[in-house]
Amino acid sequence: MYYIENETFARLNFAQLPEKVTEFEDCFFEDCDFQGATLNGLVFIRCTFSRSNFSLADFSGSQLQEVRFNDCKLSGARFEHANPFNLSFSFYRCNLSHSLFTGLKIPGTGFNECNLAEVDFTECNLSGASFTNSDLRGAAYLHTNLTAADFTQAQNLEIDPETNRLQKARFSLQGLPGLLTRHGLQIEP
Repeated sequence: MYYIENETFARLNFAQLPEKVTEFEDCFFEDCDFQGATLNGLVFIRCTFSRSNFSLADFSGSQLQEVRFNDCKLSGARFEHANPFNLSFSFYRCNLSHSLFTGLKIPGTGFNECNLAEVDFTECNLSGASFTNSDLRGAAYLHTNLTAADFTQAQNLEIDPETNRLQKARFSLQGLPGLLTRHGLQIEP
């Protein structure tokens, strides 16, 4: 096992990582390429990724604790089998379209100014999550805990209140039609 702490990586390609590296703590990654990478067994603690590409990356078995993704491309990323131990991350201005979060317990997660089109949140615990200025077009929710989640500034929201937990979740008036979609109602201003 190889441990790296307080390092900055710029324009790193995942293939360039030494094979023995397994844990990163308090590291900063900028303009790095993890596209299609399998991150199995890697540990990231209090790391920040900025303007990095994780398209189609597989986070199965990886440990993510207090990880921040800023301005990253994560299209089709697979988080659903990430190590659940202290799993916590946040996303700011990221493209997460078609990503999988199925079954994760990630309460309080911030998805701010993100593209969440076609993301799968089935059976997630997203209680207290924030979706500020995020596009949720086609996102999937089924048996999802959205208790106290903040959707007041989310766009293109469609959630079935009968198959998800929404107690104390916050919505704007513009978002309310997305709670009635399954009923086929047409709501006009």
